[in-house]
Amino acid sequence: MQFKRPEPGQRRPADAERVFKGIIFDVYQWRQKMFDGSLATFEQLSRPDTTEVISVLPNGKILVIEEEQPGKPPFLSLPGGRLELGEDPAAAALRELHEETGYTAKEIALWTAVQPVGKIDWAIFTFIARGVAKEGLPHLDVGEKITVHEMSFDEFLEAARQGRLWDHLALHAYRAADDPAYYTELKKLFGV
Repeated sequence: MQFKRPEPGQRRPADAERVFKGIIFDVYQWRQKMFDGSLATFEQLSRPDTTEVISVLPNGKILVIEEEQPGKPPFLSLPGGRLELGEDPAAAALRELHEETGYTAKEIALWTAVQPVGKIDWAIFTFIARGVAKEGLPHLDVGEKITVHEMSFDEFLEAARQGRLWDHLALHAYRAADDPAYYTELKKLFGV
């Protein structure tokens, strides 16, 4: 599948110089003309795009993972991770779902694609997966400890409202709390 990648909040000019290459982040700098005619140095981080999956089980519950990584306290998230070089976002979502949970999905649909931070060129693709079934064991990275949990639709929205899931999900959760029509629309979209 081909998906339109959202534009970053700040476009990096073609003559920007990469001044640092990291494992995940690269730093670019360029000279930018200011309104008074002077020049200033601008910077932007760049990192691989990521994907996450809202996985809806046949019982209507949503898979959420509790993840622990070295040096960080446990946190809730959705199955997902970085795209490999040249990898399609949907393929990455299905790969990450299987690697982190051992589940597969019969169908997957893009829900949102956002650039969450203005000074970082980084897109997050959020998919909704249906026909989700356990197919095997997870294949975790050495720096991951993951426990899979099932949440009802309302528990999922509440976790998002409490800030226990990604910030962009909280916006949808708050809107659903205040707008019964949007709540119904989300339930239909998620298939619960």
